[in-house]
This record gives sequence, C-alpha cells and structure tokens, in this order.
Amino acid sequence: MNIEILKHIISRSESDSVEFKRSTGQLERGMETLCAFLNGDGGFVVLGVDDDGNIIGQQVADATKRQIAECLRQFEPFPLVDVDYIAVDEDKYVIVLSVANNREKPYVYKGRPYVRVESTTSRMPQHQYDNMLLFRNQPLGRWEMQLNSNLKLSDLDEEEVLRTIRLGVEKGRLPEVAFSNDVKDALVRMNLMRDGQQTNAAYVLYAKSGNVDYPQCLLRMARFAGKTKEVFIDNRQVEGNVFRMLEEAMQFCFKHLSLSGEVKGLIREERLSIPYKALREAMVNALCHREYQTVGGSIGLAIYDDRVEISNIGHFPTKINMDNISETVLSVPYNPLISKGFYYREMFENWGRGIRLMIDECTAAGLPEPLFVSSEYMVTTTFYRKEDGILQDKLQDKLQDKLPDKLPDKLPDKLPDKLPDKLLFVLKENGKVTIDWLSNALGVSEKTIRIYLKQLVEKGRIVRIGARKNGYWKVKE
Repeated sequence: MNIEILKHIISRSESDSVEFKRSTGQLERGMETLCAFLNGDGGFVVLGVDDDGNIIGQQVADATKRQIAECLRQFEPFPLVDVDYIAVDEDKYVIVLSVANNREKPYVYKGRPYVRVESTTSRMPQHQYDNMLLFRNQPLGRWEMQLNSNLKLSDLDEEEVLRTIRLGVEKGRLPEVAFSNDVKDALVRMNLMRDGQQTNAAYVLYAKSGNVDYPQCLLRMARFAGKTKEVFIDNRQVEGNVFRMLEEAMQFCFKHLSLSGEVKGLIREERLSIPYKALREAMVNALCHREYQTVGGSIGLAIYDDRVEISNIGHFPTKINMDNISETVLSVPYNPLISKGFYYREMFENWGRGIRLMIDECTAAGLPEPLFVSSEYMVTTTFYRKEDGILQDKLQDKLQDKLPDKLPDKLPDKLPDKLPDKLLFVLKENGKVTIDWLSNALGVSEKTIRIYLKQLVEKGRIVRIGARKNGYWKVKE
C-alpha cells in the first residue's frame, strides 16, 4: 500500500468498512472494529488519522509491531490481516490493518464477537453469532438443510410438490427439463432430498394437512375488539405447511378486513381496508424468514380496530435496521430453500422489493407506511387501518376546536444520552410535541421516533391521551 491508496481510503470517511484511530493508544478499540470487519464484508482500520480524516501519524518501534502482533494472536480463528506501515513524515507512519471478506466468520477478539453497523462497532448479539457458527464452512448445517431420517414421502402432500414444479416451469422460474411427475425427482431438483432422505425444508413446505409433527409450523390468528388484546372476537390456530398457513391467513383477513366490493365485468372484486398485496407480502416474509429451529412460539396475525400486526420469530439481517429497511434492496432470505418454494410459485421475489411493495401499496391506498420493528426475538410488521379507532379519532378532531399548546422553542437542557430516555425527558416537559418536531429537534427520522414511541407505549412508560391531532403524550410515573 502507498500514500495515494491511503488517501483514497481516508477520503471515504468512517463507514461500515473504514475506521480511524489517532494512534496505537486506541489499539484495543481498533481490534474490536477489525473483528467486526472480519464478521462483515472486510474493511480498514487506520491508525494515525483523527476522526476528521486528518493524517497525524505516529512513531513506530519494534515494540509497536510486537504489540500489534500480540493483539492479532487474540483472535479466534486466527485471521489473515495485511499490516502496512506508510511513511507520512520523516519519523512518523500511518498503520493500516486491512481484512477481506471471507468464509471463516464468526471471529472473536478476546473471546467476544463484534459487529459493525454503519460507523459504529458493538458486541454481536448472541443469536447472530449462533447463526454464523451454523453457516461456517458448512451450508448444510442450516436447519432447513438438515436431513430427517424419520420423514417419509407419505408425510408430504405430493400434489403440492408437483404443483410447485409445474408452476415454476410455467412462470419461467424453473427450466422445462425440471418438469416431472415423480415426487422424488421433484424433491431432488429442488434440493429438498439428499441420499434418499428429506430435509426439514421439505416438510415445512409440503407437509400434509393434519400431519404436522413440527410444533413450529403454527399460525395463530386473532381479531381483537378495540386496540388491545383484552377481548377477542375471533381466535384461530392453524397447523400445516407454509402454503396452507398463507391461505388460511389471507382468508382470515378477508373475513375481518373487507370494506367494499366492486363489480368488474362478471367478477366482484373485494377490497380490503389494507391492500391485499401488502398483507400477503408480509405473511410470505414471515413464513420465509421465521427461525424454524426455534421450536417454541408461532407466526402471529393480530387484527385490531386500528391496525394489523404480523409477527414471526427472527431478526433483521445484518446491516438492515429500522432506519434503512425501507430503502434497502438487499434480499437476504433466512431460509433460502423455503423461500425458493415461494419463488417458484411467483409469491416471492429475490430482489429485495417486498418492503418497497408494502410501502407503495399502503401509500397508494392513502394509508400510513407500515412499521417494521425487530425486537430481541421477534420481527413485527404493523399496518395501520382507516377505520374504527382511526376514524373515531378523526371524528373527535372535527368536534374539537382546541389547538395544541405552543410547541417549545428548543429542547430541555441536560438531555440523557439514549434516544428512549431523551423522548421520556422531552415528553415529561411537554407532552404536546409532535412527531415532526421531535424528529427535527433530536435529529432522527420520523420513522425512528414512531418506533420508539410505540415501544414506550408497549412497555407502559407513556400513554396517548385524547385524539391524534389535539391529544398529548403522558409519561407514567
């Protein structure tokens, strides 16, 4: 590496692949970031450059090189790291530690794994570390790829298997040579059978109705009265393959979300209070991305007066978070084999367009954008409705002439460090503030504000009093 390459790296500023440190005095934090780069797509830790990208340099002695070598020995597995010393002055150097993307991840530094999100390094969550271990060097280690010697062909719905092959060929997603009326051949072509044994994915995709031995293949559906879970109007559980669960979920939506019908030609077209395509996409996502190795729990479909929530056990993929999920075009199916079953039937795209589709469908229908939240063990998609609770609030708005109190000119002094605590602090001072005001004042997106307000409500820390326009937030003591 030479000075020109160094300047090019520095010009990119700190990011998900570049980190600046003033000197080896910050070597520990630099090594944690290097670990994060090893667990990601690679990157550069540059020692001798300040946070603003100014080259400072430092002296390099034999002790410096021994210190770096000793730190590198603290990695497991031992990484391939390029260490370059670039002269920037008569007796000063910039040290560049660079690593490439590789298949040995996850790496740990001093027994701890790290992950990089944008320009921040943090401890890797346990579930992410476990998943990386599962994938290391052996893709067959994925739960969906594992063979189950107890499964028989008679456990599968053969018509569903052959239907997938037929639809895949018809829609051009499988070559014509793949067409077969032999179930075993079809399973082999879809990588759902090896050495005469079926994979777990085969069962999740095609288990016969009423013949499901996997407790994780469960869908819970409920229509609640009002906006809480205190009273339900309808409550159902469905066990079966993913295609049956999808069909049952959409029927449940038509039962409880129908708004009106329009006759086009000889066909009556039912319209839902939330667009059908958006709901189906969210259900397909939940079925494709569920962590099926987690036996407990279920996929959930909850319908309230003001919203619909679809949830599954799992997490956002690495580098996708609540702030950037609407812009991402990255497709990272947690269960590639199960996802392909939907893809062959033209129910799932491999181009990361699903999130955008849900947002666009809701926007076109005059609805708010859906909310995507990843908690410790659950991913939830929330769609907001135009009826019941929301219409009630709009009616209250029309009946009230009272305007909100004047918004504060500035934030209160001595704000806490974390955003949830900041929100509580501000709302305690003035609960009449708007999401738009909070977004501008705190320098984060309105979507982020909504996410954390929702979490604070769910945790019982705040409550909304009154209508949407003229109401206010009350902090619970």
